[in-house]
Amino acid sequence: MSSTTEQEPEHGDVLVAQVEEQLRAPAWTRLLTGSSTFIGLILVGLIVVFSILSYTNFVSASNARNVATDAAVLLVVAVGMTFVIVTAGIDLSVGSVLVFAGVVAARAMHAVGGNSWGTIIVGLLVALGCGLGWGVINGFLISKAKVPALIVTLGTFGMALGFALLITGGVDERSVPFKLVDTIGTGRVGNQVPYLVIIAFAVAAVFAVLLHATRFGRYTFAIGSNEEAARRAGIRVDRHLIKVYALMGMLSGLAGFLSLARFSTTTIGGHSTDNLQAIAAVVIGGTSLFGGVGTLLGTIFGVFIPAVLQNGFVIVGVQPFWQQVAVGAVLILAVYLDQLRRRSEYQR
Repeated sequence: MSSTTEQEPEHGDVLVAQVEEQLRAPAWTRLLTGSSTFIGLILVGLIVVFSILSYTNFVSASNARNVATDAAVLLVVAVGMTFVIVTAGIDLSVGSVLVFAGVVAARAMHAVGGNSWGTIIVGLLVALGCGLGWGVINGFLISKAKVPALIVTLGTFGMALGFALLITGGVDERSVPFKLVDTIGTGRVGNQVPYLVIIAFAVAAVFAVLLHATRFGRYTFAIGSNEEAARRAGIRVDRHLIKVYALMGMLSGLAGFLSLARFSTTTIGGHSTDNLQAIAAVVIGGTSLFGGVGTLLGTIFGVFIPAVLQNGFVIVGVQPFWQQVAVGAVLILAVYLDQLRRRSEYQR
Protein backbone atom coordinates (compact mmCIF):
# COMPACT_ATOMS: atom_id res chain seq x y z
CA MET A 1 0.00 0.00 0.00
CA SER A 2 2.72 2.43 0.96
CA SER A 3 4.65 1.87 -2.29
CA THR A 4 1.52 2.62 -4.31
CA THR A 5 0.82 5.85 -2.49
CA GLU A 6 4.43 6.89 -2.92
CA GLN A 7 4.34 6.27 -6.68
CA GLU A 8 1.19 8.30 -7.32
CA PRO A 9 2.62 11.72 -6.45
CA GLU A 10 5.81 10.85 -8.34
CA HIS A 11 3.75 10.01 -11.42
CA GLY A 12 1.79 13.24 -10.96
CA ASP A 13 5.05 15.19 -10.73
CA VAL A 14 6.21 13.62 -13.98
CA LEU A 15 2.99 14.69 -15.71
CA VAL A 16 3.34 18.22 -14.37
CA ALA A 17 6.96 18.31 -15.57
CA GLN A 18 5.84 17.17 -19.02
CA VAL A 19 3.21 19.91 -19.16
CA GLU A 20 5.72 22.54 -18.03
CA GLU A 21 8.18 21.32 -20.67
CA GLN A 22 5.44 21.63 -23.31
CA LEU A 23 4.70 25.18 -22.15
CA ARG A 24 8.33 26.09 -22.83
CA ALA A 25 8.48 24.42 -26.26
CA PRO A 26 9.25 26.71 -29.25
CA ALA A 27 6.26 27.81 -31.32
CA TRP A 28 7.54 26.25 -34.54
CA THR A 29 7.54 22.77 -32.97
CA ARG A 30 3.78 23.08 -32.46
CA LEU A 31 3.09 24.63 -35.87
CA LEU A 32 5.07 22.14 -37.94
CA THR A 33 4.53 18.47 -37.18
CA GLY A 34 5.09 15.32 -39.18
CA SER A 35 1.35 14.75 -39.54
CA SER A 36 0.67 18.20 -41.00
CA THR A 37 3.51 17.75 -43.50
CA PHE A 38 2.11 14.34 -44.48
CA ILE A 39 -1.41 15.76 -44.94
CA GLY A 40 0.02 18.61 -46.99
CA LEU A 41 1.69 16.10 -49.29
CA ILE A 42 -1.64 14.28 -49.71
CA LEU A 43 -3.29 17.56 -50.75
CA VAL A 44 -0.50 18.27 -53.24
CA GLY A 45 -0.83 14.72 -54.58
CA LEU A 46 -4.57 15.17 -55.16
CA ILE A 47 -3.96 18.43 -57.02
CA VAL A 48 -1.33 16.75 -59.21
CA VAL A 49 -3.61 13.80 -60.01
CA PHE A 50 -6.58 15.96 -61.01
CA SER A 51 -4.27 18.26 -62.97
CA ILE A 52 -3.07 15.29 -65.00
CA LEU A 53 -6.57 13.92 -65.53
CA SER A 54 -8.10 17.22 -66.65
CA TYR A 55 -5.48 19.95 -66.92
CA THR A 56 -7.55 22.44 -68.91
CA ASN A 57 -10.55 22.46 -66.59
CA PHE A 58 -8.89 21.85 -63.23
CA VAL A 59 -5.82 24.09 -63.52
CA SER A 60 -7.34 27.54 -63.91
CA ALA A 61 -7.70 30.67 -61.83
CA SER A 62 -11.48 30.45 -61.90
CA ASN A 63 -11.48 26.87 -60.63
CA ALA A 64 -9.00 27.70 -57.87
CA ARG A 65 -11.31 30.54 -56.81
CA ASN A 66 -14.27 28.16 -56.75
CA VAL A 67 -12.45 25.65 -54.54
CA ALA A 68 -11.19 28.32 -52.14
CA THR A 69 -14.58 30.04 -51.92
CA ASP A 70 -16.33 26.73 -51.22
CA ALA A 71 -13.89 26.05 -48.38
CA ALA A 72 -13.79 29.57 -46.87
CA VAL A 73 -16.73 29.42 -44.44
CA LEU A 74 -15.85 25.91 -43.28
CA LEU A 75 -12.25 27.02 -42.68
CA VAL A 76 -13.41 29.69 -40.22
CA VAL A 77 -15.41 27.09 -38.28
CA ALA A 78 -12.56 24.55 -38.42
CA VAL A 79 -10.13 27.10 -36.96
CA GLY A 80 -12.24 27.31 -33.81
CA MET A 81 -12.79 23.56 -33.78
CA THR A 82 -9.02 23.05 -33.73
CA PHE A 83 -8.77 24.87 -30.39
CA VAL A 84 -11.63 22.81 -28.97
CA ILE A 85 -10.27 19.43 -30.09
CA VAL A 86 -6.73 20.30 -28.94
CA THR A 87 -8.24 20.56 -25.42
CA ALA A 88 -9.69 17.04 -25.96
CA GLY A 89 -13.17 18.57 -26.29
CA ILE A 90 -15.83 18.55 -29.00
CA ASP A 91 -18.46 21.00 -30.23
CA LEU A 92 -21.46 19.69 -32.17
CA SER A 93 -23.37 22.97 -31.98
CA VAL A 94 -21.34 24.98 -34.51
CA GLY A 95 -23.69 24.54 -37.49
CA SER A 96 -26.73 25.60 -35.50
CA VAL A 97 -24.90 28.51 -33.87
CA LEU A 98 -23.83 29.58 -37.38
CA VAL A 99 -27.47 29.55 -38.52
CA PHE A 100 -28.73 31.34 -35.39
CA ALA A 101 -26.09 34.06 -35.70
CA GLY A 102 -26.91 34.56 -39.38
CA VAL A 103 -30.65 34.79 -38.69
CA VAL A 104 -30.30 37.32 -35.86
CA ALA A 105 -27.73 39.35 -37.82
CA ALA A 106 -30.05 39.49 -40.84
CA ARG A 107 -32.96 40.61 -38.66
CA ALA A 108 -30.77 43.24 -36.98
CA MET A 109 -29.60 44.68 -40.32
CA HIS A 110 -33.17 44.70 -41.59
CA ALA A 111 -34.29 46.56 -38.45
CA VAL A 112 -31.52 49.16 -38.82
CA GLY A 113 -32.26 49.52 -42.53
CA GLY A 114 -30.18 51.00 -45.29
CA ASN A 115 -27.35 49.70 -47.41
CA SER A 116 -24.39 51.28 -45.62
CA TRP A 117 -21.29 49.94 -43.94
CA GLY A 118 -22.78 51.06 -40.64
CA THR A 119 -25.65 48.61 -41.10
CA ILE A 120 -23.20 45.86 -42.07
CA ILE A 121 -21.04 46.48 -39.00
CA VAL A 122 -24.13 46.22 -36.80
CA GLY A 123 -24.88 42.85 -38.38
CA LEU A 124 -21.31 41.66 -37.86
CA LEU A 125 -21.29 42.67 -34.19
CA VAL A 126 -24.64 40.97 -33.61
CA ALA A 127 -23.42 37.76 -35.30
CA LEU A 128 -20.23 37.72 -33.23
CA GLY A 129 -22.18 38.45 -30.06
CA CYS A 130 -24.68 35.66 -30.70
CA GLY A 131 -21.92 33.16 -31.36
CA LEU A 132 -19.98 34.31 -28.31
CA GLY A 133 -23.06 33.88 -26.12
CA TRP A 134 -23.63 30.29 -27.18
CA GLY A 135 -19.93 29.56 -26.77
CA VAL A 136 -19.90 30.90 -23.20
CA ILE A 137 -22.93 28.75 -22.38
CA ASN A 138 -21.15 25.67 -23.75
CA GLY A 139 -17.93 26.45 -21.92
CA PHE A 140 -19.62 27.16 -18.59
CA LEU A 141 -21.68 23.96 -18.63
CA ILE A 142 -18.66 21.88 -19.65
CA SER A 143 -16.10 23.37 -17.27
CA LYS A 144 -18.20 24.39 -14.25
CA ALA A 145 -21.22 22.07 -14.34
CA LYS A 146 -19.00 19.17 -15.51
CA VAL A 147 -21.50 18.02 -18.12
CA PRO A 148 -19.72 16.10 -20.93
CA ALA A 149 -18.97 18.28 -23.96
CA LEU A 150 -20.74 15.84 -26.28
CA ILE A 151 -24.00 16.19 -24.35
CA VAL A 152 -23.78 19.96 -23.81
CA THR A 153 -23.07 20.78 -27.44
CA LEU A 154 -25.61 18.26 -28.71
CA GLY A 155 -28.17 20.06 -26.56
CA THR A 156 -27.19 23.54 -27.72
CA PHE A 157 -27.12 22.22 -31.30
CA GLY A 158 -30.86 21.62 -31.02
CA MET A 159 -31.58 24.76 -29.00
CA ALA A 160 -29.78 27.18 -31.34
CA LEU A 161 -31.41 25.71 -34.43
CA GLY A 162 -34.80 25.65 -32.69
CA PHE A 163 -34.55 29.33 -31.76
CA ALA A 164 -33.53 30.18 -35.33
CA LEU A 165 -36.61 28.39 -36.66
CA LEU A 166 -38.83 30.11 -34.09
CA ILE A 167 -37.52 33.53 -35.10
CA THR A 168 -38.01 32.94 -38.83
CA GLY A 169 -40.97 30.56 -38.78
CA GLY A 170 -38.79 28.15 -40.75
CA VAL A 171 -38.48 30.55 -43.70
CA ASP A 172 -35.08 31.87 -44.79
CA GLU A 173 -34.40 35.55 -44.12
CA ARG A 174 -33.52 37.32 -47.38
CA SER A 175 -33.34 40.97 -46.29
CA VAL A 176 -29.58 41.28 -46.65
CA PRO A 177 -27.87 44.58 -47.61
CA PHE A 178 -26.75 44.47 -51.24
CA LYS A 179 -23.42 46.06 -50.31
CA LEU A 180 -22.62 43.11 -48.05
CA VAL A 181 -23.28 40.60 -50.83
CA ASP A 182 -21.59 42.67 -53.53
CA THR A 183 -18.37 43.19 -51.56
CA ILE A 184 -17.68 40.51 -48.94
CA GLY A 185 -19.92 37.89 -50.54
CA THR A 186 -18.92 38.06 -54.20
CA GLY A 187 -16.32 40.85 -54.43
CA ARG A 188 -12.67 40.27 -55.32
CA VAL A 189 -9.40 42.05 -54.71
CA GLY A 190 -7.93 43.03 -58.07
CA ASN A 191 -10.76 41.08 -59.69
CA GLN A 192 -8.90 37.89 -58.76
CA VAL A 193 -8.94 36.91 -55.08
CA PRO A 194 -12.37 36.79 -53.36
CA TYR A 195 -12.75 38.85 -50.18
CA LEU A 196 -14.32 35.79 -48.59
CA VAL A 197 -11.12 33.79 -49.09
CA ILE A 198 -8.92 36.63 -47.82
CA ILE A 199 -11.00 36.91 -44.64
CA ALA A 200 -10.91 33.15 -44.04
CA PHE A 201 -7.13 32.94 -44.44
CA ALA A 202 -6.63 36.07 -42.32
CA VAL A 203 -8.66 34.41 -39.55
CA ALA A 204 -6.57 31.25 -39.90
CA ALA A 205 -3.31 33.24 -39.76
CA VAL A 206 -4.32 35.28 -36.70
CA PHE A 207 -5.48 32.26 -34.74
CA ALA A 208 -2.46 30.21 -35.83
CA VAL A 209 -0.33 32.81 -34.05
CA LEU A 210 -2.66 32.65 -31.04
CA LEU A 211 -2.48 28.84 -30.87
CA HIS A 212 1.19 28.34 -31.62
CA ALA A 213 2.96 31.45 -30.34
CA THR A 214 1.14 32.71 -27.25
CA ARG A 215 0.52 31.67 -23.67
CA PHE A 216 -3.14 31.09 -24.53
CA GLY A 217 -2.14 28.49 -27.10
CA ARG A 218 0.37 26.83 -24.78
CA TYR A 219 -2.30 26.52 -22.10
CA THR A 220 -4.66 25.02 -24.68
CA PHE A 221 -2.16 22.30 -25.58
CA ALA A 222 -1.31 21.67 -21.94
CA ILE A 223 -4.97 21.13 -20.98
CA GLY A 224 -5.42 18.72 -23.86
CA SER A 225 -2.29 16.78 -22.89
CA ASN A 226 -3.39 16.29 -19.29
CA GLU A 227 -6.05 18.44 -17.68
CA GLU A 228 -5.21 17.54 -14.10
CA ALA A 229 -1.49 18.06 -14.61
CA ALA A 230 -2.21 21.42 -16.24
CA ARG A 231 -4.27 22.38 -13.19
CA ARG A 232 -1.44 21.35 -10.88
CA ALA A 233 0.98 23.39 -12.99
CA GLY A 234 -1.04 26.51 -12.14
CA ILE A 235 -3.30 26.84 -15.18
CA ARG A 236 -6.87 27.93 -14.41
CA VAL A 237 -8.37 25.16 -16.49
CA ASP A 238 -12.07 25.98 -16.06
CA ARG A 239 -11.63 29.62 -17.02
CA HIS A 240 -9.49 28.67 -20.02
CA LEU A 241 -12.03 26.15 -21.30
CA ILE A 242 -14.75 28.80 -21.16
CA LYS A 243 -12.52 31.05 -23.26
CA VAL A 244 -11.87 28.27 -25.79
CA TYR A 245 -15.57 27.49 -26.27
CA ALA A 246 -16.37 31.21 -26.38
CA LEU A 247 -13.80 31.57 -29.16
CA MET A 248 -15.41 28.65 -30.99
CA GLY A 249 -18.83 30.26 -30.69
CA MET A 250 -17.55 33.64 -31.87
CA LEU A 251 -15.96 32.09 -34.96
CA SER A 252 -19.22 30.22 -35.66
CA GLY A 253 -20.98 33.59 -35.51
CA LEU A 254 -18.45 35.04 -37.96
CA ALA A 255 -18.97 32.05 -40.25
CA GLY A 256 -22.73 32.68 -40.11
CA PHE A 257 -22.16 36.28 -41.16
CA LEU A 258 -19.87 35.22 -44.03
CA SER A 259 -22.42 32.63 -45.16
CA LEU A 260 -25.05 35.35 -45.12
CA ALA A 261 -22.82 37.50 -47.32
CA ARG A 262 -22.08 34.70 -49.77
CA PHE A 263 -25.60 33.37 -50.29
CA SER A 264 -27.57 36.58 -49.51
CA THR A 265 -29.88 34.44 -47.37
CA THR A 266 -29.72 32.56 -44.08
CA THR A 267 -29.71 29.04 -45.66
CA ILE A 268 -31.23 27.52 -42.51
CA GLY A 269 -31.32 24.00 -43.91
CA GLY A 270 -27.84 24.06 -45.40
CA HIS A 271 -25.63 23.64 -42.34
CA SER A 272 -26.83 20.44 -40.69
CA THR A 273 -23.50 18.67 -41.30
CA ASP A 274 -21.14 21.62 -40.73
CA ASN A 275 -20.18 20.24 -37.32
CA LEU A 276 -19.16 16.87 -38.75
CA GLN A 277 -17.34 18.48 -41.69
CA ALA A 278 -15.38 20.74 -39.35
CA ILE A 279 -14.46 17.88 -37.02
CA ALA A 280 -13.43 15.72 -39.99
CA ALA A 281 -11.27 18.50 -41.43
CA VAL A 282 -9.51 19.08 -38.10
CA VAL A 283 -8.86 15.38 -37.48
CA ILE A 284 -7.74 14.76 -41.07
CA GLY A 285 -5.36 17.69 -40.57
CA GLY A 286 -3.57 15.80 -37.79
CA THR A 287 -5.23 17.14 -34.63
CA SER A 288 -5.71 14.33 -32.14
CA LEU A 289 -9.21 13.61 -30.85
CA PHE A 290 -7.52 12.74 -27.57
CA GLY A 291 -6.15 16.27 -27.22
CA GLY A 292 -2.74 17.87 -26.85
CA VAL A 293 -1.67 17.51 -30.49
CA GLY A 294 -2.63 19.57 -33.53
CA THR A 295 -1.75 22.40 -35.87
CA LEU A 296 -3.76 25.01 -37.72
CA LEU A 297 -1.62 24.41 -40.80
CA GLY A 298 -2.86 20.83 -40.80
CA THR A 299 -6.43 22.05 -40.36
CA ILE A 300 -6.11 24.22 -43.48
CA PHE A 301 -4.95 21.16 -45.43
CA GLY A 302 -7.77 19.12 -43.89
CA VAL A 303 -10.36 21.66 -45.04
CA PHE A 304 -9.08 21.74 -48.59
CA ILE A 305 -8.74 17.98 -49.14
CA PRO A 306 -12.55 17.40 -49.29
CA ALA A 307 -13.01 20.60 -51.33
CA VAL A 308 -10.43 19.51 -53.91
CA LEU A 309 -11.84 15.98 -54.00
CA GLN A 310 -15.38 17.18 -54.66
CA ASN A 311 -14.28 19.69 -57.28
CA GLY A 312 -11.97 17.22 -59.00
CA PHE A 313 -14.56 14.44 -59.10
CA VAL A 314 -17.07 16.74 -60.78
CA ILE A 315 -14.53 17.87 -63.36
CA VAL A 316 -13.33 14.37 -64.31
CA GLY A 317 -16.89 13.03 -64.42
CA VAL A 318 -16.86 10.87 -61.28
CA GLN A 319 -19.96 10.92 -59.10
CA PRO A 320 -19.34 13.54 -56.37
CA PHE A 321 -20.80 11.12 -53.82
CA TRP A 322 -17.44 9.32 -53.93
CA GLN A 323 -16.04 12.34 -52.13
CA GLN A 324 -17.89 11.31 -48.98
CA VAL A 325 -16.47 7.79 -49.25
CA ALA A 326 -12.93 9.11 -49.73
CA VAL A 327 -13.17 11.62 -46.87
CA GLY A 328 -14.59 8.95 -44.55
CA ALA A 329 -11.73 6.59 -45.39
CA VAL A 330 -9.12 9.32 -44.83
CA LEU A 331 -10.77 10.24 -41.51
CA ILE A 332 -10.61 6.65 -40.23
CA LEU A 333 -7.00 6.38 -41.38
CA ALA A 334 -6.10 9.64 -39.61
CA VAL A 335 -7.58 8.44 -36.30
CA TYR A 336 -5.88 5.05 -36.68
CA LEU A 337 -2.48 6.67 -37.28
CA ASP A 338 -3.05 8.89 -34.25
CA GLN A 339 -3.73 5.84 -32.10
CA LEU A 340 -0.52 4.21 -33.36
CA ARG A 341 1.38 7.36 -32.41
CA ARG A 342 -0.13 7.36 -28.93
CA ARG A 343 0.75 3.69 -28.41
CA SER A 344 4.35 4.23 -29.47
CA GLU A 345 4.68 7.19 -27.10
CA TYR A 346 3.15 5.19 -24.24
CA GLN A 347 5.57 2.28 -24.82
CA ARG A 348 8.60 4.55 -24.56
